[in-house]
Amino acid sequence: MGSHVPRVSPEEAELIRQWHERAYEAARAEAGDERTFTYLGRTLVVPPQVQPITGMSHLLGEAVLAEVRAGDRVLDMGTGCGVNAVLAAATADRVVAVDINPVAVEAARRNAERNGVADRVEVRRSDVFSAVEGCFDLIVFDPPFRWFAPRDLLEAATTDEDYRAMTTFFRQAGRHLTPAGRMLVFFGTSGDLPYLRQLIDEQGFVTEVLAQRELSRDGRSVRYFTFRLRPGG
Repeated sequence: MGSHVPRVSPEEAELIRQWHERAYEAARAEAGDERTFTYLGRTLVVPPQVQPITGMSHLLGEAVLAEVRAGDRVLDMGTGCGVNAVLAAATADRVVAVDINPVAVEAARRNAERNGVADRVEVRRSDVFSAVEGCFDLIVFDPPFRWFAPRDLLEAATTDEDYRAMTTFFRQAGRHLTPAGRMLVFFGTSGDLPYLRQLIDEQGFVTEVLAQRELSRDGRSVRYFTFRLRPGG
């Protein structure tokens, strides 16, 4: 099941696993068809092997629209269907969007074209920062919440085995930020939020909460957050 030792309690970890199994089975039942979303004024087509737009996506999407400045060079890490790259390209001069999933890379390219921003969005296949050069004014990161090993490409849209990619991201992100650079990160308590906070603290980033929402699931509170991070010191 992997070597990540959750920072949440064993009870919470088991609950997260149960939620994940239900979501995965639901995704499998819907697999096979592309889905079209109308979201913050954009039209996005999402293949089944790529993370769909969810009811909480706007917490990050609205922050992207508010945060991007003219002249910014933006990196959308783990772009999925390209949604946040498309939003950023409404204002930014240049957006680099990367994902390890080749299906996501193609979907992001098509969605950039579909929304008329393909001239400002460059999509690459990259394992975290492996195909990324230079520094950015803004990095957007919407990581998978689960630390489980994926059983297929469909599940890989929502899992990051042992949080390998998320851990790599935080340990390397600082070297890809301009001196005044900032990051937008979306996460929730249906993942191992204490581990995310540990990674942030280890790298000395200064954190503020830009948006949050609380829902009830199986009688338990689940909270989602959009964080803005800046280098400390």
